[in-house]
Amino acid sequence: MIVESIDVFYLSMPQVLDIGDGSQDTLLVRITGGGYVGWGECEASPLVSIASLVCPMSHSACKPVQASVLGQELGGVDDIARIGDLVRENSLDLLQADHTLSGIDTAMWDLLGRARGVPVYELLGYRCAFPKTPYASVLFGETPQETLEMARHMRRLGYRAGKFGWGAFGRDDLQADIDQVVAAREGLGEDGVLLIDAGTVWVDDVERASRRLPVLQDCRVTWLEEPFVSGALDAYRQLAAASGTVRLAGGEGSHNTYMAAHMIDHGSVGYIQIDAGRVGGITAAKQVADYAQAKGVTYVNHTFTSHLALSASLQAYAGVERDHLCEYPIASKPLAVELTQEHLLPDSAGQIRLPDAPGLGITPSPEAIVKYLVDVEIRVGGKTLYRTPDL
Repeated sequence: MIVESIDVFYLSMPQVLDIGDGSQDTLLVRITGGGYVGWGECEASPLVSIASLVCPMSHSACKPVQASVLGQELGGVDDIARIGDLVRENSLDLLQADHTLSGIDTAMWDLLGRARGVPVYELLGYRCAFPKTPYASVLFGETPQETLEMARHMRRLGYRAGKFGWGAFGRDDLQADIDQVVAAREGLGEDGVLLIDAGTVWVDDVERASRRLPVLQDCRVTWLEEPFVSGALDAYRQLAAASGTVRLAGGEGSHNTYMAAHMIDHGSVGYIQIDAGRVGGITAAKQVADYAQAKGVTYVNHTFTSHLALSASLQAYAGVERDHLCEYPIASKPLAVELTQEHLLPDSAGQIRLPDAPGLGITPSPEAIVKYLVDVEIRVGGKTLYRTPDL
């Protein structure tokens, strides 16, 4: 079969707030071929991704993403990788290309899985999908008391692990951060797995980050996530050397496999966190998962949007038993919750299991698409390059 069409849908909450919550909008990708439909999701600014899909060619290494995908043969797994390589070659200077490819690549895996009647993880070569332990992922409360209550709520819901991030953490004085971490530990309980996400707040300032290490160690925090921006590899390495029992985590900002490998090789992270909606899709995510295995680094998904994105990000390491943690957003905006007809809910043991269904096993809700759809038209020189497609 060939890739017959690529349709993208810009979905958004009526109001997008200035907070670190990626579930407020999304770009949904639909690909058709051979009578089948596959779905994917891009974790990036939707309008910019649409532009990268349809923009006029600037030169031979700056072509619209769709030019390398439409009409391509999609007969097997190797074709997905080939198409991805073609996008990177032809859109080398188009900086949004990997983000846009991420949703397209995921949709091609979903389509191929549906066409063959098998889950994506089987197409990736895994014999089975091991259950994952979800960590409830939320933003810090505005006060330590709010964080305490959220952590207690996690435990009441049955989560044994929880992550708090962004908000004012790292921006206020040291004592404010200490109070937030202590509150999270108290609410989660002595036996809970506590994870902290700094949201790149210290950029590359190792000294400021180091001041938080004593409280993180005292509260037995498993990892400190993204203390610095993704490219600050020397800062990561220096902090990792001083962090003791607290491992560093990062990688969600990796837009390709090379960036992720650099985090592992030069940033000394103990946990590599990859978002299939950013890194180039499931193909690239699986490559990073394999590399992490070889390097003894624990792979974890990054997901803070819908359950379609959650399924996509879990596929890459579904068959790796020892890497059992998975990010599981529990405070997403209604758009992300309503977007899919199916949801990956914790089972009686509190574990997340991928569906044993063709493709990703998750299907978008037409009603939700209509409800949150943003009407967009892009015209250049009097020619319409993009118009919101029909469902």
